[in-house]
Amino acid sequence: MKRMESIKRIFIFAVNIMSLFIYTGLYAYSWFDYYYPVINNFNQGIRLYVNGHILIILLYVVILSVFSRTYGSLKIGHLKPVDVFFSQAFSLLAVNIISYFQISLMNNWVVKTRPLLLVFICQLVVAAIWAVMCDYIYRKLFPPRDILIVYGERSIDEISKKFFGRKDRFRITQSINISEGIETIKKTAAQFKGAVVLWDIPIEIRNILLKYLYSKSKRVYMMPKIPDVLIQGADRLHLFDTPILLTREYALTVEQRLVKRLIDIFLSLMLIIITSPIMLLTALIIRLYDKGPALFRQTRLTAGGKEFQIIKFRSMRTDAESDGIARLAGRKDERITPIGRFIRAVRIDELPQLFNIFIGQMSFIGPRPERPEIIEQYLEDMPEFAFRLKMKAGLAGYAQVYGKYNTTPYDKLKLDLAYIESYSLWLDLKIMLLTLKILLKPDSTEGIAESQITAMKED
Repeated sequence: MKRMESIKRIFIFAVNIMSLFIYTGLYAYSWFDYYYPVINNFNQGIRLYVNGHILIILLYVVILSVFSRTYGSLKIGHLKPVDVFFSQAFSLLAVNIISYFQISLMNNWVVKTRPLLLVFICQLVVAAIWAVMCDYIYRKLFPPRDILIVYGERSIDEISKKFFGRKDRFRITQSINISEGIETIKKTAAQFKGAVVLWDIPIEIRNILLKYLYSKSKRVYMMPKIPDVLIQGADRLHLFDTPILLTREYALTVEQRLVKRLIDIFLSLMLIIITSPIMLLTALIIRLYDKGPALFRQTRLTAGGKEFQIIKFRSMRTDAESDGIARLAGRKDERITPIGRFIRAVRIDELPQLFNIFIGQMSFIGPRPERPEIIEQYLEDMPEFAFRLKMKAGLAGYAQVYGKYNTTPYDKLKLDLAYIESYSLWLDLKIMLLTLKILLKPDSTEGIAESQITAMKED
């Protein structure tokens, strides 16, 4: 098993190095064939020597590697081929835009985009073929991993569906309930050839099994509970001769809040200016469609439970909630207008929230703001849902990047808490970059199923 894992890691490392080499090679061709001669001629014969060319190519590799790690385009075998392709496409687009401005600066004037655009198209073709080919080879060499699910009182249907959705990577071959007893579970897990999943079992039993499986060098997948998420961002102290974990009473330091606010002001103002034609056109179309108001205001909660009026373009009929009952949008919600369905799909309906960000009611990155009525429903079965209010609400967040619109409230809560407890400016930047990627993922804009609207998961 260990040998197979080593081979798998070597395979993934090798194909990633090869892909970086191919993409960089295409860029290098455009550099030597077109851009360098243009720069050399424009700047009256100023020449780059070998080290200069190496630096230009190396810089491209480094930037591409950074974006590839951010977008997950190096996760061959872990992500589906289509996800790998989109990740590589976004990485290549970002690095080529940066390289274009870099070359223009070297030229002291803008250069033609056509050569680099042709390179990008060739890179996309290679990325599509590469993603499918590497995934095919990976599946042939490394079959899905067998897993044993250890579960408690809750049914395994929910977690089974999640693993079944990735049957290219996992295969549920056995399950066992904790009612069978610790010793029986230990014996079963020790003899099992694959990985073990600890699914929603009491902490005392989970800790015993986790230590035992660790001693047997078993791979373990564990679904964390709320306390597990809270200590992820804990500071490790060494005050005396025992490790100490410190969880703080506040989410962000004063310095972090100041920098985050300055970034929000700058980016929101810039995007308001850039997208103002789109917002004006959208408002006009909505108004002409049914003579109703273009904007929709709704009370939401932000940090500390403070209420504010969120602004969005109206995507539903004017009588969507005429009965006064708060409802989340369903997958095929009849209240959504044809225009509303389009602007929701491309996220144009969210643009007016840039004004919420500019005046300080929201941030770019943070837990999505919920309505007071919805939060009240969640708190009945999930008191921990209030923990999300430790940070200012955001336009996009961890739950939007790593979850879906129809992800259960309990799982969204864990994702948001993971963001709060692991906060850093780099994490904000990473989520901003990943948000651009999920805009093209249809499942991130789906409504939720009726059964999930009232489903609250207890810890």
